[in-house]
Amino acid sequence: MKLQGRVAIVTGAAQGIGRAIADKLHAEGAQVAVADLNGDGAAAVAARLEGLGIQADVSSEQDADRIVQETLGRYGRVDVLVNAAAIVPFIAWDEVDFAYWRRLLSVNLDGAYLVSRAVERPMRDAGYGRIVHIASNAFYAGTPNMGPYLAAKGGVIGLVRALATELGRYGITANAVAPGITRTEGCLATPHRDSFDFVQALQAIPRHGLPEDIAPSVAFLASEESGWVTGQVLVADAGHIRD
Repeated sequence: MKLQGRVAIVTGAAQGIGRAIADKLHAEGAQVAVADLNGDGAAAVAARLEGLGIQADVSSEQDADRIVQETLGRYGRVDVLVNAAAIVPFIAWDEVDFAYWRRLLSVNLDGAYLVSRAVERPMRDAGYGRIVHIASNAFYAGTPNMGPYLAAKGGVIGLVRALATELGRYGITANAVAPGITRTEGCLATPHRDSFDFVQALQAIPRHGLPEDIAPSVAFLASEESGWVTGQVLVADAGHIRD
């Protein structure tokens, strides 16, 4: 098992891709702290994995710090951070007001910064760490009705590159996984649900993407095996984007 003896935090893990990642890391041997704004959902996933459930908003500096502190209090270490917490919008550009823009960026980009900052010190002290952010292939595709989301995910990719440069000397890697459209509860609750067949026609692998298709890429980047990989974006979208 790739993560035997490791401790991982997964944000946004009460549902969707985050939950599939938490399941996969647990299956690979990790003890998992499940953090989500949906506290009941986080508790349910954590109970199933015999892990730690934490109700938290990653856009809050205090909550981001508390996620790490509660994990350290329970397990005494943090080896892996996977940040999957996100808001996925469907809104035309000319309908985006500044309040909506700020809310999207506060979770999707500020949250990535805050949890990365919170986890850096214990990883640096240990001389080891794996930081993995969930980006999106929509950044490369310029998907319509997702303006603030694309801006935030572009920022996440920039953050990953900066973290790789800044933290590599301490044994910490930083990477991102960029999924394509994936059959999650959040996606199916928006008009994005009508895009699956169109996107499938553009993929090399002709089927709909599932959360379980994304988790193995994250598990690799969260493991010791990826120690020579940092500052990278692994696009996991069945060959939709082929740059």
